[in-house]
Amino acid sequence: MPDPIADPWGRRTPYGPPGGVERLAAALPGRLRDALPAELGLGSPWPVRVDTLLDDGLTEADADAWAQGVSFLHSGGDALDFAVRDGRVVGLRGRAADRVNHGRLDPKETCGRWERARLTRPLVREGGELVETDWDTAMGRVVARSKELLEAPGGWGRFGFYTSGRLFLEEHYTLAVLARAGIGTPHLDGNTRVCAATAAAALKASFGADGQPGSFTDVDHCDAIALWGHNVADTHTVLWERMLDRRHGPRPPAMIAVDPDDTPVAREADVHLAVRPGTNVALMNALLHELIANNWYDAAYVGNHTVGFAELCRVVEAYPAKRAADICAVPAGLIEQAAEILGSCERLVSSVLRGFYQSNQATAAACQVNNLHLLRGMLGRPGAGVFQMAGQPSAHNARETGTGGDLPGMRNWENPEHVRDLAALWNVDPLAGPPTHALQIFRYAEEGSIKLLWIAAADPAVSLPHLDRVRRTLAGEELFVVVQDLFLTETARLADVVLPAATWGEKLGTLTGADRTVHICEKAVEPPGDARSDLDIFLDYARRMDFRDRDGAPLIRWHDPESAFEAWKACSKGRPCDYTGITYDRLRGGSGIQWPCTPSTPHGTERLYAGGRFATDPSECQTYGYDLATGAEWGVERYRAKDPRGRAFLHAADYRPSAEVTGEGYPLLFVTGRPVCRFPSPAPEPGHADREPWVEVNPQDAAALAIGDGDLVRVESRHSALEAPARVRGTRPGVVFMPFHSDTARAADELTVTGWDPVSKQPIFNVAAVRVTKVSGAGDGAGGVAEDLGSLKGSERLEEV
Repeated sequence: MPDPIADPWGRRTPYGPPGGVERLAAALPGRLRDALPAELGLGSPWPVRVDTLLDDGLTEADADAWAQGVSFLHSGGDALDFAVRDGRVVGLRGRAADRVNHGRLDPKETCGRWERARLTRPLVREGGELVETDWDTAMGRVVARSKELLEAPGGWGRFGFYTSGRLFLEEHYTLAVLARAGIGTPHLDGNTRVCAATAAAALKASFGADGQPGSFTDVDHCDAIALWGHNVADTHTVLWERMLDRRHGPRPPAMIAVDPDDTPVAREADVHLAVRPGTNVALMNALLHELIANNWYDAAYVGNHTVGFAELCRVVEAYPAKRAADICAVPAGLIEQAAEILGSCERLVSSVLRGFYQSNQATAAACQVNNLHLLRGMLGRPGAGVFQMAGQPSAHNARETGTGGDLPGMRNWENPEHVRDLAALWNVDPLAGPPTHALQIFRYAEEGSIKLLWIAAADPAVSLPHLDRVRRTLAGEELFVVVQDLFLTETARLADVVLPAATWGEKLGTLTGADRTVHICEKAVEPPGDARSDLDIFLDYARRMDFRDRDGAPLIRWHDPESAFEAWKACSKGRPCDYTGITYDRLRGGSGIQWPCTPSTPHGTERLYAGGRFATDPSECQTYGYDLATGAEWGVERYRAKDPRGRAFLHAADYRPSAEVTGEGYPLLFVTGRPVCRFPSPAPEPGHADREPWVEVNPQDAAALAIGDGDLVRVESRHSALEAPARVRGTRPGVVFMPFHSDTARAADELTVTGWDPVSKQPIFNVAAVRVTKVSGAGDGAGGVAEDLGSLKGSERLEEV
């Protein structure tokens, strides 16, 4: 297993793109590809490398058993096996046969041993303190408060549910049904809103429905890779290893990186566009301008398979490279060089993440990446794909099942037929209200209209913008807070009831990774103490609440993970995310399977939109569209007027400057990100100093401010302030970087604004205007806590933390 600090990406196993016969085979449906004769030598061109991580002194032979699983630290979907000895997990081994990782383990697995003290018994608040109790007492309080609220007129609107991309598919779907149909509330979302909402919004806007068009195997075939605000080296390490292995093999792909920071990706790239934060749309418009001006686009594909080309041409005409260079503060020559790579390559893979998603004009910028692929016809064939990525392991399941702010099965809330279909499936009355996005849920809780907030596997007290307001809301006496988690997180410390949950390897379920690959995770060991799986907790609540359908039968008819999976399959049938051809038995023993997968396509679907047919028909689409600048809904009539007929949308967007700009007293821009051994909260303790916060300052700026490496510095925005040690290194001049979710008293998100993208409603975490001052020299003092918390200090409940 590679050293996660000294050698996070392990030894290289270089390889080149497949030959002509292999390319032909890769384009065939699974059943035809499998029928090809073995002597053709077909198979995965990426070499297998099996990584193993075991407790000190143990060998693979020392394990009593091995249980099938999948990585729980990111959305890549790396398959693995748990080593079990004496009833506990003692190691991991990469799964050689799996299509995603070919045996590799992410170094986060090494960092992420579960060393923190786990919750083992339920907790309830007595006299201002959390005390241990039994399940009947804890659930009794939750049920009593729930029934009390439901007895009042409009009581269903008093409930809010906030979850994360860390549950299994079966748990997400069960929560969606009990919240939507059992309680009847529209207030259901999660921290996937922070992570992946823009990904979903961009995919729906361009292609008609959510779901990644490409496959990780596209890296094997491509001749160019573009990484748009995605430091894949740190966030999706195994995917980065695949890219590096192509770069070290014959006929390596060119690489473009767009990132203001000097990341490993930027250092590897042939072209690094270190844009000024918040200017992504200006850059994308310039690149599209170059493609069109130089005739580097597929006119036939655009004419036959897209809508909106004339308007796109009109908008991007105003963005020559020189203008974008002035806006973005990058050389025009680099923009032109990147455009030439994008315009001349034969097979392009793009990946987009938080550098675009949590920044100014997030959905508009992400849609421009989709535009680039549509202009070049780079979809639906080997080596031509775009990934609108997510960070959390089951973020895609949250979006599919309806706990991420959409309706289950990728249905369109504005389509009455979709809403009726879902109500008929559950045999309930029509559903109430369009989904409420996460930040609005917390605003309703702050204002007092939401009285019960149930938080599952998430820690909003350290992960949402403007944390002082979030903490004050959670600490309020009028809000009944239920927290379901592995640890006593900062959010759990503010709860009225805390429910101890099982983690992966302690329960059975499935999840879907970033390229639509579905994996099963077996129960390897028992959870500690009285901890229960999230599914068992939701089922217990539904039983105690006695939720019923219109005929008086139990609303939730399933009783275990496999029956829950079968119920989800019925919900997904006929939708873009069709799972009906997948079973637990088919997921066991080999590789994961990509949806859509039906009985007629049992091998799954490697790539979407082959032949240029998109999910944009009004009867099929997941949304009728939005104005990218304002977020205003188009509505069905305007959508029909565009007459998509299965064609994709080219969305034009003018650049609009960020509201968060440098000015008098705040001369620097502050951005955040995640290093290779850093996790979303709640998370395991990595057991090394990388968990501690730091502030990265460009050497030029550090010299002007008389800051040396290791000095304690104070970073102040217009909203808050924090202190942490400085690291002087090569981020872009004028930009300060800090890892988020580091130390809860010095969380990077303290400095950010409470604002969101108008379409995706994803918070604008990734830029704030700040000033930096030196507090003391290296070793002279420790970091201080964030300020602007004075209004919370009088709270008795907060002081318990």
